[in-house]
Amino acid sequence: MELKSLGDIEQELDKCKSSIRRLEKEVNKERFRMIYLQTLLHWLVNGKPPPPVAGPPPPPLSMVFDERVDMVIARHVTVVLCVFLTETPYNENPPPYGFELEPSDEHQPRLDPLSFSGSPSSSPRLRSKSRSSRDTQSSAPPRRLITFVLSCLLQVELDQEKGLEMRKWVLSGILASEETYLSHLEALLIPMKPLRAAATTSQPMLTTHQIETIFFKVPELHEIHKDFYDALLPRVQDWSHQQCVGDLFQKLASQLGVYRAFVDNYKVAVETADKCCQANAQFAEISENLKVRSTKDCKDQSAKNSLETLLYKPVDRVTRSTLVLHDLLKHTPCSHPDHPLLQDALRISQNFLSSINEEITPRRQSMTVKKGEHRQLLRDRFMVELVEGSRKLRHVFLFTDLLLCTKLKKQAAGKAQQYDCKWYIPLADLTFQTLEDCESTPIPLVQDEEIDAMKIKISQIKNEIQREKRTTKGSKVMERLRKKLSEQESLLLLMSPNMAFRVANRNGKGFTFLISSDYERAEWRDIIREQQKKCFKSFSLTSLELQMLTNSCVKLQTVHTIPMTMNKEDDESPGLYGFLNVIVHSASGLKHSSNLYCSLEVDSFGYFVNKARTRVHRDSTEPSWDEEFEIELEGSQTVRLLCYEKCCNKAKQSREEGELTDKIMAKGQIKLDPQTLQSKDWQRTVIAMNGIEVKLSMKFTGREFSLKRMPSRKQSGVFGVKINVVTKRERSKVPLIVRQCVEEIERRGMEEVGIYRVSGVATDIQALKAAFDSNNKDVSVMMREMDVNAIAGTLKLYFRELPEPLFTDELYPNFAGGIALSDSVAKESCMLNLLLSLPEPNLVTFLFVLDHLKRVAENESFNKMSLHNLATVFGPTLLRPSEKDSKISSSSQPISMNDSWSLEVMAQVQVLLYFLQLDSIPTPDSKRQSLLFSTEV
Repeated sequence: MELKSLGDIEQELDKCKSSIRRLEKEVNKERFRMIYLQTLLHWLVNGKPPPPVAGPPPPPLSMVFDERVDMVIARHVTVVLCVFLTETPYNENPPPYGFELEPSDEHQPRLDPLSFSGSPSSSPRLRSKSRSSRDTQSSAPPRRLITFVLSCLLQVELDQEKGLEMRKWVLSGILASEETYLSHLEALLIPMKPLRAAATTSQPMLTTHQIETIFFKVPELHEIHKDFYDALLPRVQDWSHQQCVGDLFQKLASQLGVYRAFVDNYKVAVETADKCCQANAQFAEISENLKVRSTKDCKDQSAKNSLETLLYKPVDRVTRSTLVLHDLLKHTPCSHPDHPLLQDALRISQNFLSSINEEITPRRQSMTVKKGEHRQLLRDRFMVELVEGSRKLRHVFLFTDLLLCTKLKKQAAGKAQQYDCKWYIPLADLTFQTLEDCESTPIPLVQDEEIDAMKIKISQIKNEIQREKRTTKGSKVMERLRKKLSEQESLLLLMSPNMAFRVANRNGKGFTFLISSDYERAEWRDIIREQQKKCFKSFSLTSLELQMLTNSCVKLQTVHTIPMTMNKEDDESPGLYGFLNVIVHSASGLKHSSNLYCSLEVDSFGYFVNKARTRVHRDSTEPSWDEEFEIELEGSQTVRLLCYEKCCNKAKQSREEGELTDKIMAKGQIKLDPQTLQSKDWQRTVIAMNGIEVKLSMKFTGREFSLKRMPSRKQSGVFGVKINVVTKRERSKVPLIVRQCVEEIERRGMEEVGIYRVSGVATDIQALKAAFDSNNKDVSVMMREMDVNAIAGTLKLYFRELPEPLFTDELYPNFAGGIALSDSVAKESCMLNLLLSLPEPNLVTFLFVLDHLKRVAENESFNKMSLHNLATVFGPTLLRPSEKDSKISSSSQPISMNDSWSLEVMAQVQVLLYFLQLDSIPTPDSKRQSLLFSTEV
C-alpha cells in the first residue's frame, strides 16, 4: 500500500469501509443459514426443537436476502418448505422456541421474522408459553415452523415487488417534471425565432450576437430533453418490472457538457438581456410576458414568466439531476440490469455537479490554489503530442493560470478514471514558438495511402457492424468489431494531423502538438493570449498540489471520450455525404482596408480538411467575392470559415513549418443541418466573427443524386455528350476540351498548390462550359485570363458529366474486382487486359490524361499533389458509374452515413492509383501506342 497523497488515503479508507460492510453481510448470512439448518435438522431428527441460541437475535431477512445470489437461495428454500409442508399432516403443536401464533385478521402477516416480533396492529403476535407446556410437546413435524419461515421468505419477494412498483411512480414523476421543463425551454425558443429573423432586416430589435448570447445553448438543451422525454414516455407507458431505462439516463448524463457551457454563459446572458431591455422597450415588454405552455401539472393557461426567471431554470435543473438518480437507484434492486447504468449516470452527474460547485463556490475554489485565488477550467481537448518523433494521444487542460498536459491511465474494469501529469506551464511563462525559434524535430508525415487504407478499414468494419445489427448473432461478435473499429479510428486520429502548434516555458523547453486545422490552432492561441492578459505572476506547484490538480481533472473534464464515430449514439447525426455548393458573397465590419481572402474547412473522419479558398480582394473594407465552390463531403457536420489578411510585406510574415503564413483576421463555423439542407433551394446564412460578418449561400446535393450521369439535350455541345460522338465530330483522338485544358494547366499551373484539389470559382467554370458547348472561338483567350483552378475544375466537370464514365459502365465491375486481387501478376494481367478492352476514344483519352497527371505529380514538391492525391480527385470522376450500375440503390437516404458508398469510392481511387503507379502502360507519344491504335480496338 502506497499512500503518497490525500487522494490515496481517502481511496484506501473507502476500500476499508466497503470491506467491513461486505464482511458484515457475509456474517449475517452465515448466522441465518446456521440457525435455519440447525433448527430444521434437529426437529427432523429428534422431533423437537433445539434449545434457544444464545446471543443477539439474527438480523431480519431484508438485511440477509438483498442480493441476487441470496434471492436465489431464498427461492430454493421456499420451494423445499412448500414440498415439505404438503407432506406434513396438520396438528396444533406450537412452533419451536416456545412461541405460538395468535390469531389475526390478515391473510398475509408481515413479520420481522428472525427477531420474532411483529406489528401489533396488522400482524400475528408471538407470545411465550411456560417451560412445562413446551416439554409436553409431541414430536410431530414442525408444520407451524415451516409455515412461519415460508411466510417470511414470501414477504421478502413482496417487498422487492413493491420496490419495483415504486420505480414506475418515480419515473412518472420524472416524466411530469421533464414535460414542465420542456415547456419552460419552449417559452424561451418562441421569441428567439422571430428575433433572429428580424436581425437580418433593416430595423432589427436585437443583433444576431445579442440573440446568440441571451439564448445560448437553449435550442441544444431543448433537443436533448425532448429526445430524452420522447424515449422515456413509451417505456413507462409499456411498463413492466424488467423494463430498462438506465441507458437513457446514462446518455442524458453524458450530455451534461452543454449545461457547463450554459452555466458559464449564464451571467453574461442575464446582463445582456438586462441591457437590451433598457435600450429597447418592445423587447422589455416581450421579456416580461413570456407564456409557458400548460401541462398536466400546470392547468393555468395564462401562466407568464419573465425572461430572467426562465433563464434560471437550466441552472436550477443541474442540481436536480443527482437527486432524481438517487431516488431511482433507491428503488432499483442490485440485480436489475438498470442498476450499473444508473450508478454510472449518477457518478457522471455528481462529478459534473462537483465541478460546477467548485467554480461557483469561492470557499471550494480557494482550496485548490494558494492565497484564495480561483482556478477554473477554460477548455479541454484530446490532442496529439509529438514526443521524440512519436505521436502520443494526450488530454490537454487549459486553466485560468496554467496549461496542463495529461495522459489517461489504462483503467481496470470497475475502477475510476485517472490521469497522469506529463507536464504543465504557468500561463505567465508560456510562449508560442515558430520553427525558427526552436530546434524542432521534423514532423513524421504519414503518407496519404496509409490514411486512405485506414479509412477503407473503418468503412469495412462499419459495414460489418451494420450487417451484424440485422442478424441475431451473439454480442461477442459486435464487441470484437467495435474493438477493431476503436483501434482503427484511434490510429487515424493519431496519424492524420500534421500542423504544428508549439508552446514553450520560460526556460525555453518546447512542446509540440499536432493539429489538423488552422482554425483550431488559432482558437487555442486566442484563448491563451486573452487569459495571459490577466496572469502576471509565475509559480510552481508542489508534487502534492500537482497530484490534487490532476485528480480534479476527472471531475472537471468536459470532453469525456475521444472524438470518434463509434462513440456516437445510434440516433446522432452521422454527417452529410455528397456535394456542398457554397457561395462566399461578401464581408462587412472591417475597420481598416486590407487584402482579404477566405478559406473553407470541413470535417471528415474526425478531423478537418481545407477544401476551398477565395481570391484575394485588395484594399477594401467591404470585400465582395461572389465565388461559388463545390465541396465533397464525407460524413461532414461542420463548415468552418477563416478570413486571412494577405501580408504583402514578407518581413512581417511569420514562418511556420518553413512556409509563409498570413494573419487570421476572423474565424467562425456553422453546423450543417440535414433538415434544412434537404431543400433544393439555396440557403442564405451569415457567419458573425469578431465583429466581421461574412455572407454565404449553401446548397447540398446528396450522393445518390451526384451519381446521375445525365446525357445533354444539346448534342451539338461537348458536356453531357458521349466521348465517341465528340471525337468523331472533331476528327480527333482526344476531345479538344481535354487537350486545351491540359495544355493551359501545364503552361501555368504545374506549381499551383493544390491544383485539381482546390475548387475553382463556379461562375468561371460555368462560363467556360458555356463557351465550349457553343464552340466559342475565343475560349482560348478566356482561359488565359481565368484562374488556373477554374480550368482544372472545368476539366473535372467534363469527365463527371459524361453520360457514361470513361471506364464504361459495362467494364466497371470488372475493374473493381480486378483491383481486389491479391496476386500481383494476376492483377497486372487482369487490369491491363481490361484497360485494352476500352473503346478507342476512351482509352486514348485516358492515356493522355494519365500522362498529364504523372507530370503534375513530378512537381509534388511545389504543388503538394502526389499520385495518391490526384487519384483521390480523379478516381470517382473517371470511374464513377451511372446510377443504375452503382451499388448504391436509389432508395438510399440522401443524408445518411453509407459506408458501402465510401468503399466504392475508395475502390475507384485504387484503380486509378494502380495505373498511375504502373510503369508498363504505353505513353501517348510512344510507337507502341501508334501501332496499337492503327486498327479498331
